[in-house]
Amino acid sequence: MAKYIITIDQGTSGTKVLLFDEKGRFVHRCNRSHNQFYPQNGWVEHDAVEIFDNTISAIDELISETNVSADDIVALSIANQRETVVVFDRKTGEPVSNAVVWQCNRATEICREISDKGYAQTVFEKTGLVLSPYYSGAKTKWLLDNIEGAREKAEKGELAFSTIESWLIYKLTGGKIHATEYSNASRTQLLNINTLEFDEELLEIFDIPQSMMPEV
Repeated sequence: MAKYIITIDQGTSGTKVLLFDEKGRFVHRCNRSHNQFYPQNGWVEHDAVEIFDNTISAIDELISETNVSADDIVALSIANQRETVVVFDRKTGEPVSNAVVWQCNRATEICREISDKGYAQTVFEKTGLVLSPYYSGAKTKWLLDNIEGAREKAEKGELAFSTIESWLIYKLTGGKIHATEYSNASRTQLLNINTLEFDEELLEIFDIPQSMMPEV
């Protein structure tokens, strides 16, 4: 029997699911778009649950239209929109809010405060990234500071941090795996690129509990 690979390309405007055969030849593709939310000027949000539902729907359609058996799928890969962040409840698997998209600038003041405290160079030396609201760290601090009850739950170990690929991994495995990989983790501004671990000092700078983080 032929074997296949499913690739999920989860982007800013939508989700593409593609099927390749074992020799890397393209077989089929299904697309889903998702809603864009702009609650304030400069703010951008996505519904993480909608993104997951769209992913499942596109996979179902892909398998249906190609008549490929799920047993013939040997691997699944994920490309994603990188810096977009989802904070979710570990018990329920539900996000505490919409996902904060990489384009969103709501954490600008947080970055300014961190810089004023003299931490910008530390962040740069450990991450290779200039301190910016573009990355996931400052966005996560904003969510913990502004979503009612979020910081309290996070301090109790009840909330999890994820970028879109780790959110999809968590959902696709039925909550069994909360993990990311190095290239995605490096875009959070929380990974020390010298040790390849989420850095205790960086987490303290951004005021994010270690317990929230996925396995790298």
